[in-house]
Amino acid sequence: MPTPGTIHAHTRRRRPSLVAGVATALLSLLGLAACGAEEKGAHLALTAAVPDEVPAGTVLRVGDPATQTALEESGLIDELDVEVEWANISGGPKTLEAFRADAIDVGAVADIPPLFAKWTGTDIRIVAARETVDPLNHPTYELGVAPGAGVESLEDLEGKKIAYSPGQAQGALVLRVLKQVGLEQDDVELVEMTSVDDAYVNALGSKQVDVAPLGQTLVKTYRAKYEQDGATTLQPGVRDDSWTLYAPTETLEDASIAAALKEYVAAWAKAQQWISEHPDEFAQAFYVDHEGLSPEDAKFVVDALGTFEVPTSWDEFIARHQETADLLEKEQGQEPLDVEALYDRRYEKVIANAVEGTS
Repeated sequence: MPTPGTIHAHTRRRRPSLVAGVATALLSLLGLAACGAEEKGAHLALTAAVPDEVPAGTVLRVGDPATQTALEESGLIDELDVEVEWANISGGPKTLEAFRADAIDVGAVADIPPLFAKWTGTDIRIVAARETVDPLNHPTYELGVAPGAGVESLEDLEGKKIAYSPGQAQGALVLRVLKQVGLEQDDVELVEMTSVDDAYVNALGSKQVDVAPLGQTLVKTYRAKYEQDGATTLQPGVRDDSWTLYAPTETLEDASIAAALKEYVAAWAKAQQWISEHPDEFAQAFYVDHEGLSPEDAKFVVDALGTFEVPTSWDEFIARHQETADLLEKEQGQEPLDVEALYDRRYEKVIANAVEGTS
């Protein structure tokens, strides 16, 4: 697997990597923040129109390896007339760490990290949204069941030990599933742990927990490793497909970076369409060549995840996101949050134009 926090410079005018030979992700982020600092552009009010022109010398720092791969493999990157420094950073915790280290300007995450960024003191805005076609039959996560746990259906979760990461999408999924089957937190034992790498797989295999949400890249691994011992997985039966691009608010108050983002989100939207229309090419380029999966496992993942769509109106997406925030407010004691205020809808029309092929 790639090392979190490393930088790959891939621009229309190739530039040398900003950091090299750094031993840890933290040092990498600090080095990137120090070396990659760009001179700030003019201040832009959040209510002002985003400029169309990107000033010469503007560099947009992006943590989104999947989209980078799609843009490169499809050739769409040649249409992106903005200089991008690509950070090999993904996932909520690492993206937020990168924001706080001033190492990236925008990152790609599920719907939970932007909420927790706001709740933990980082002011952010969401600038793009993606969802799955037929999400109940193509979940992002499945529930891994430990060998001998005695869980054959969602109704069997009562009294079980369930891996739980409050600040990640997996944690919200657990709460949604419990609500779906009429269970409260007190009806199960939530075991707090951060879902990083294969931590949940190991917890299931060692029977530290009975159930844990597993991303599709880990589902096949888990089955191959423990199915002979009786391990299984269950479909969660709830939506878990929301995906976003988000950025620190101060990034959007920089006129130069805001303008660069305007170009990037349009390219991002086209890249998501390309991924759905070219699953085999994406499986090879990203899951095999970048992530190190076998061709068979890569095909399993893209088939399991299904196809994506980029909504041209965010109304329904925001309404679902509000329901999630309200659930976390109730179940985790979080502060009430107006999710609508987190969305920078200036970019909504930009994406709609890109998806619909208009200008």
